[in-house]
Amino acid sequence: MAEQFSINRRGVLAGGLALSAAPSLAWPQGQHPVVATTNGPVRGLTDGGVAVFKGMRYGADTGPRRFQPPVRPTPWTTPAEAFAYGAASPQGSDEANQSEDCLFLNVWSPGLDGERRPVMVYIHGGAYSNGSGSSPLYDGTRLARRNDVVVVTVNHRLNLFGYAYLQRIAGAPFLDSGNAGQMDLHLALEWVRDNIANFGGDPGRVMVFGQSGGGAKIATMMASPAASGLFHRAATMSGQQVTASGPWSATRRAEAWLDALGLPKERAAEAAAMPVETLLKAAEATDPVLGFGGLYWGPVLDNRTLMRHPFYPDAPAQSAAIPMIIGNTHDETRAFLGNDPANYALTWDDLPGKLTGREFRIDVAPEPVIAAYRQMYPDYSPSDVFFAATTAARSWRGAVIEAEERARSGSPAWVYQLDWTSPIDGGRRGAMHTDDIPLAFDNVDATGSRAQGPTAQPMAERLSKAFVALARDGDPNHAGLPSWERYGLERRQTMIMDVACRMEDDPRGGERRLFAAIPYVQPGT
Repeated sequence: MAEQFSINRRGVLAGGLALSAAPSLAWPQGQHPVVATTNGPVRGLTDGGVAVFKGMRYGADTGPRRFQPPVRPTPWTTPAEAFAYGAASPQGSDEANQSEDCLFLNVWSPGLDGERRPVMVYIHGGAYSNGSGSSPLYDGTRLARRNDVVVVTVNHRLNLFGYAYLQRIAGAPFLDSGNAGQMDLHLALEWVRDNIANFGGDPGRVMVFGQSGGGAKIATMMASPAASGLFHRAATMSGQQVTASGPWSATRRAEAWLDALGLPKERAAEAAAMPVETLLKAAEATDPVLGFGGLYWGPVLDNRTLMRHPFYPDAPAQSAAIPMIIGNTHDETRAFLGNDPANYALTWDDLPGKLTGREFRIDVAPEPVIAAYRQMYPDYSPSDVFFAATTAARSWRGAVIEAEERARSGSPAWVYQLDWTSPIDGGRRGAMHTDDIPLAFDNVDATGSRAQGPTAQPMAERLSKAFVALARDGDPNHAGLPSWERYGLERRQTMIMDVACRMEDDPRGGERRLFAAIPYVQPGT
């Protein structure tokens, strides 16, 4: 039985044969759909009725232009095979297939038929330093097939390749080096705007969504003039960016990196020609701002790409009309700190020494925090307090601030908290950082998914359809959820995503008030 794929009137080339401008062509099962793009035609695969295009180039090789803005690739005429994921940015993780030639994206579409479907563009996490759009968790097949949407995932430059701030050290041509990775994302979204209609998508209904660093990249784009108009809805999962790195902190980090490379400032430009491995090794130098860990990389207030902090002192006006989901998980830091068995056996005497600036990322004494938690939650163990306080002080605070600023500006925001708990490890990891990824993608059976047990798939139905509803209509409400109200400052309405979803006003309000009294600066910035 043949599957039908409709090719737009711009026409394509297949195997050197110019296809007619007829509105549709039959593609026998087992053959490959071909679609025209502004860079050249691409040939994909089919997977259960979904057209899949992996590793499509949206930008030229960044190696010859290291630390510089991305450029469009040289156009081609013979269909390029889009059968396999493209390379990931160089990084210190075990991510496969790394290269500076990494500006690739992937598309899953249920129909190449001229329909205008919602488009869901996923920005991967891994802070600003690791990851790619190629994880099995991000496979868009089920989301596209079951919801009639077009799904896109993206690779871009990371860590020092995307965010080493050389503007004040080396000058031209590295004036944009501190936000090169963000500029890659802008170029990818321009590709979506210009080409997604040929893949059955609506360029006027593009939603960006991302987890952890992906959400932070989205928050940054919401304040970046160059990204204005490139997306129309946004959803962030445990990823926020209240402040960016200031130019002096970013310069100190670049200087520490150059010192580790053995380069004086006047020779900084030589880093553009050094081996990738050497550059990554030098990035392991102790961060001079935080005082611990490897060098932090992230967006910079460079007065070129980014001219204001993403969510300070308020929500960016340029994104005021964009409807947004802001989500977090109840036990974020159990993902980072829960691998150490000792953290589950803490005593009250141990706890003050564990709640340091390194864990909190804010300047606060541990004793009053512990006392407040023991009053709020008398049944909590020392380990419970440790995980709860580090979660509340770190990523959750950024999510609350973003929701508050959206509410103050009258911008639509719907807030959720994931309480659903995976049964892995007897559930002791709680609802931890990353647990909402397979739920949002409806990929509970994917490799690497922690979404297991009989309640996982129903939970995925509820969360993924909320994201789809936002992409389609600009409102996450759907029949599988209670009425989801917008977040407001009077009640702080929050959807608790659990086996039985429910609305709560100001969940963890005592924790919110406790930490609201302490000045907040985005960790790392």
